[in-house]
Amino acid sequence: MDLSIGEVSKQSGLSVHTLRFYEKEGLFANPVRRTHNGRRIYHEEDLEWLASCTKLRSSGMSLAAIRRYVELTRQGPGNEHERLALLRDHEKQVEAHMRELQECLDVIRYKARIYAEHVARGQADELWNPSHPDAEATVTDPCRDAPRVTAEIAATDCLPPLREQRQA
Repeated sequence: MDLSIGEVSKQSGLSVHTLRFYEKEGLFANPVRRTHNGRRIYHEEDLEWLASCTKLRSSGMSLAAIRRYVELTRQGPGNEHERLALLRDHEKQVEAHMRELQECLDVIRYKARIYAEHVARGQADELWNPSHPDAEATVTDPCRDAPRVTAEIAATDCLPPLREQRQA
């Protein structure tokens, strides 16, 4: 079934501008056909490819890597090991990014727990504040300069010790 660019945009969730960009960058598995008057014609398999392409892009795969994957796919059988290597390499990058994001989430949860405890006790005003009169004007890194403030206050705006991050 032939689809217009508007229909593909609606079904894929990608803007018409993005679809044109993907075509210009050579990111479609099959070249986009055109009618006699120059209108783009898409097929169902283009929608399937766009779904995969969108996931690859959302996961951080570069346009160059997607383009390479498309080139290999267009070449047909015989280069599957290269396609697999490209996908495995990206898989490792995504896993590393997920670990990094998990560490970030652990810090956020740690800080949120400290804030929630202080708010629940009515002691939120004790949280470290660089503009507080008791804080020295030269203090820029509460973790490095923690001895200048109480450990509990400084801990709120520092990273949790590594062992606490892993336990969270």
